[in-house]
Amino acid sequence: MDRIRKALDLARLERAHPGLAPRSHRAAAGVPPAANTAEAAEPTDVAPLTSIVYTRTKSFTPSGEHLERNRILNPSGTGSAAAAYRMLRTQVLQRMDAHAWRSLAIFSPSAEDGKTTTAINLAASVASDHAHTVLLVGFDFKRPTLASSFGLTAEFGVDDALTERAALEDCLHHPEGFERLVLLPARAGLANSSEVLSGPHGRELVAELRGRYPDRIIIYDLPPVLSADDALSFAPLVECGLVVAAEGRTRRNDLVRTIELLRKTPLVGTVLNRAADSPSGY
Repeated sequence: MDRIRKALDLARLERAHPGLAPRSHRAAAGVPPAANTAEAAEPTDVAPLTSIVYTRTKSFTPSGEHLERNRILNPSGTGSAAAAYRMLRTQVLQRMDAHAWRSLAIFSPSAEDGKTTTAINLAASVASDHAHTVLLVGFDFKRPTLASSFGLTAEFGVDDALTERAALEDCLHHPEGFERLVLLPARAGLANSSEVLSGPHGRELVAELRGRYPDRIIIYDLPPVLSADDALSFAPLVECGLVVAAEGRTRRNDLVRTIELLRKTPLVGTVLNRAADSPSGY
């Protein structure tokens, strides 16, 4: 009954906010039943990229068991969860390509909604389509878990780049097995993070990330919208956003409030995470 109520609530939100996608069947905004996931059209208007050799970017090999414990999917996986993320990837890219957008923020109302897990799996799925490179940036300085999700202990992080303690190149990491994906994680928390993100250093870093590789997709993992002002402070610097909600956890009022606060940010869709009717849990 709770799932039905949530479906109705999100449908009402779609009518009230046309920029949002309807409730997903599993992980993706607007995903149809699993039997139809293979019918999603893949982006084909970009020439496939050749293999990338990383020189300055540090490479590391994440443990398969660690990734599984943290619900990080194999980009070439064939299960229902991987199919749902491929559907999410295709729909997000189509909506971004329609506006020539290349930067996407992952939002959620509260903690434990699955925001970082969604950001990682979406970034990995986008990078696996052979037409894009992806930079995943960990801007959640309240709870920096991007590096630990991969089992990475970083010497330098994006917090060091923002405070000029390290060069940007020293903060980049490539996880082996995730071709065309580069991480820019936060190593530690950052005092006055919202002011830093929206201030000169934050703006300069965003401009540098955009300017280095104009065709690269940049995905930002931000703190929950209702837990801190970081996400709202940074929102004007990103081209579009994706909202993650968790079934049985996210309250309708919190979701409505989050969308209201992000009204000036174009939203490409919503993700209903942890759907109980999905055997994978995504």
